[in-house]
Amino acid sequence: MPLTRQDAWSQDEDLLLAEVVLRNIREGGTQLKAFEEVGKKLSRTAAACGFRWNSFVRKQYKSGIELAKKQRKEAKKQTKSEQGTEPPLVPDDRKTSEKVEEAKLTLNDVKRYLDDLYEKAGTGSHSESHQRIKELEKQLFYLSAENEKLEIQLKSMEEDYRDLIDIMERARKRVVLREDGYQQKVKFQADASGNLAKLEK
Repeated sequence: MPLTRQDAWSQDEDLLLAEVVLRNIREGGTQLKAFEEVGKKLSRTAAACGFRWNSFVRKQYKSGIELAKKQRKEAKKQTKSEQGTEPPLVPDDRKTSEKVEEAKLTLNDVKRYLDDLYEKAGTGSHSESHQRIKELEKQLFYLSAENEKLEIQLKSMEEDYRDLIDIMERARKRVVLREDGYQQKVKFQADASGNLAKLEK
């Protein structure tokens, strides 16, 4: 079972969460990876970190997020310029297999082509599927955090239920000894405040 903590987030923990998430954005990593990293450091679940980020911390760092995205974009451009600006040799028409054999692609060509595709998908308007994935990730973090809360509530209710059963069992077993040594069962009834009172016969 994952580690769970119910104490409030401190400013230092919020700061660590923001630093790790912003670093992951700059380096092209995912937020989920950042949440897992912070969770290990703070003994919290990744879902709790994601919930905290989406519900509170992210709002405090809007300009930092934009800056991190710009830095990531600039780093990608710089990497591309260092690799050269030749267009990839991957063909677009239907004679793909013939042209691939002729071109003899290198690993760098394939990498460059995939980087271009990734950048095109990341810039401009996001596709519907990309947007949907982000919404589902957000929903997953909220639901995971809600699930943790409900598990804790369930555990508490189970303990209360066991305590109630124990009280009722003890009350049922209560007996009064008659003078001749035999046990006589005594009946109890709960009053308006929930206290048990012995019924007189």
